[in-house]
Amino acid sequence: MLKVNSLTGSAPSEFRPALRVHGALTASAEKLALQWMARQAPSWLTSDQLTALGLLAQIGAGLCYVLARSHRFALLGVIVCIAFNWLGDSLDGTLARVRDQQRPRYGFYVDHMVDLFGAIALMCGLGFSGLAHWPVAIAMLIAFLLLSSESYLATYTLGRFELSQGLFGPTELRLLLIVGNLALLRSPYSTVLGHRMLLCDLGGTVATVCMVSMAVLLTLRHTAQLYREEPLP
Repeated sequence: MLKVNSLTGSAPSEFRPALRVHGALTASAEKLALQWMARQAPSWLTSDQLTALGLLAQIGAGLCYVLARSHRFALLGVIVCIAFNWLGDSLDGTLARVRDQQRPRYGFYVDHMVDLFGAIALMCGLGFSGLAHWPVAIAMLIAFLLLSSESYLATYTLGRFELSQGLFGPTELRLLLIVGNLALLRSPYSTVLGHRMLLCDLGGTVATVCMVSMAVLLTLRHTAQLYREEPLP
């Protein structure tokens, strides 16, 4: 168990970062690409700047969704922002590792707080866009926060940080979001069993069900694992 200095509130030097587990479909190719980009990056570029880029890009995506309410081609701006978010969010840690400038506690904390604020900006933008009804946007946000919370708690208690579930990770989700935005450029509506509905409502409902189901399954699995690893005396 990690002990904390009661006077300074700081963790000791023997802090060990959690094992990173990433088995998504694009993980191997993405890792090679990020390592190449990190080695080619100019010396003035820092991990903190990339983290800030990722956050600003996600906020920009939310703003582009708001603009899409009256200018449909603002959805192209969403796609560009998603690409910059991938660059900032994915390259910051790789750059730190390549340069041997890792700050495990700082990086983990800041990266994931940025993800949470970015998700709020994105879902609020979607709600204001009129492309999805507010209950769907809020449901997606709650499901994402629930799944994120489970991931962070599992990282702390199990010492293993799972960046993906099965073949799906953050990059795969971004690709699905890009495909969805391209579909929105054609039409914001979809017809299911003869009923016309907003495409984002359909996709958002499916995404919410998947995220909540995943959170429940992971909670059951990790609870059982911890129960076995910490039996009663």
